[in-house]
Amino acid sequence: MISALEIRVLGLSECLVSQGFVLELDGNEAPGIHYVLSGEGLLHIVGAEPVQLRPHTLLIVPPRHPLKLEVRSSKAGIASILVPGREHKQVVDSISRFRTGTSEPMTVMICGYFNAAFGASINLFETLSTPIVEHFDASDRLDFYLRTAFDELVAQEIGAGAMSGALLKQVIVALVRRSLKTSTVWLERFALLGDPQIARVFADMVARPGSPHSVASLADAAFLSRSAFMARFSAALGKSPMQVLRDIRMRQAAAQLRTADLSLDQVARNVGYASRGTFVRAFRDVFGIGPLEYRSGVGHA
Repeated sequence: MISALEIRVLGLSECLVSQGFVLELDGNEAPGIHYVLSGEGLLHIVGAEPVQLRPHTLLIVPPRHPLKLEVRSSKAGIASILVPGREHKQVVDSISRFRTGTSEPMTVMICGYFNAAFGASINLFETLSTPIVEHFDASDRLDFYLRTAFDELVAQEIGAGAMSGALLKQVIVALVRRSLKTSTVWLERFALLGDPQIARVFADMVARPGSPHSVASLADAAFLSRSAFMARFSAALGKSPMQVLRDIRMRQAAAQLRTADLSLDQVARNVGYASRGTFVRAFRDVFGIGPLEYRSGVGHA
């Protein structure tokens, strides 16, 4: 199942906060990832209790949630100074750096945004409403993966995006493993991984999206009745099997339109559509434009 998960890094930055300051970061349409390399502090997100930060704390922040990173002064009675990140951003070697204060930073974090998805629109963290907070150890090497991903983006060599995505995937795998051993409230985000019968069927859909799958054939493959299969699949993925299959097929179709010199009819057949018209309608439903428009747009990007 993890092999079918695709990670795309949308951006990484350094966040350096000096004592007595609060760094305010705007929200993003994608979930945020924040990892404390050194130092301590407090994370403030509207609607949630403040989170205590320490080295090797990993946070996944819900989409569209601005946050504040505070490192309080060691002197009693001195209020922290708020610094909007968007007004204090520097770009160093194509990487954003957010810094508060002029003294030595007390807390250093790698911050960024990413997508983690199965299929065209099955995002693990899209509906996340409260932050995920996990405290790791140095032996887990998350700092190595994130630092290396950061360096890849700085270097901007061929394949930097793919390499940074693969490195961030190691971080998400560590988080998934932790989720399977805990009873925390966000465990349901990985419910698919906890249902082997549904996971096996989903993996087959990803591996063979062009096969003539149906609810009946998928239920048989899961050794479940149709009603039990529908209920468990929808509970694990939040969509019906046919909706998920459509998304997977459209993702493969988009990849072929981007990289292969195939006719539209060939692409349609490869992803399981005998009718060109049905394929075009499904593609438009997912991407908002037709496949020929998509191919043309990618070609001129």
